[in-house]
Amino acid sequence: MTEVVVVTEYDVLAEVYEWLISDAKLPPAEFAASFDDVLSLLPSNAHVLDCSCGTGQLAVGLAGRGMQVVATDASEAMVRRTAELSEEFGASVRAVRANWEELPDHFEDDTFDMVFCVGNSLHHAAGATGRGAALESMSRLLRPGGRLVLTSRTWELVRARGSRLDIRDRLVRRNGRDAVVVYRWEIAPHWEEEHHIEIAIAQVDATGLVLVRSELLSCWPYRYEELEVELHRVGLRTEVSTFDLEAENYMVVASKV
Repeated sequence: MTEVVVVTEYDVLAEVYEWLISDAKLPPAEFAASFDDVLSLLPSNAHVLDCSCGTGQLAVGLAGRGMQVVATDASEAMVRRTAELSEEFGASVRAVRANWEELPDHFEDDTFDMVFCVGNSLHHAAGATGRGAALESMSRLLRPGGRLVLTSRTWELVRARGSRLDIRDRLVRRNGRDAVVVYRWEIAPHWEEEHHIEIAIAQVDATGLVLVRSELLSCWPYRYEELEVELHRVGLRTEVSTFDLEAENYMVVASKV
């Protein structure tokens, strides 16, 4: 298998990641409920992998429904926070630090009924080669007929807007603290080149002091039609797609042939 170089680890942002999660998806049960349509396709006691688990809201929400859940992430800090959230909710989640290319080293082929790669994560795989290798790993772990659920930014829109500073227009309150979320986009001239997103979370405490935590993340964008070809190449057939050039994000559900 071709090695994927994962540059982004979110180790700084892991400590404040809840400021990046919408109010509607912050409770684990609500995060899982946002995927009700695809979850209805699963057998009882399904084996599910969340391979970009972040701080664990989805994984914990799925475990709360009685599923057998494994959560993986490239960031050790994210895996630790997922384990902490699992303990807080009394959920049975196996949390493992693993890059996408390492997944077959941890799990047997044809293990999972469903694999989630959500939260706009796939663009952190290094280019077409890295993305293809990541998707190959996910496909290998799915049983025949199993499904990959993937969400993505609409990169066609992101690139059209160019490099910019995006300051959110309202405070986000988490854990009794307010913060402003800022995204700084560095859009490279060509699609295949490395792009960057710097995410900053500026927390304001009761005394007015501001604490800023930021991380510069590498990403490699892709067109929707490229993703479709890459899914097909690793034996996945698209069943559902919400792709719309006018929408900020989309979801693809693809089954293993």
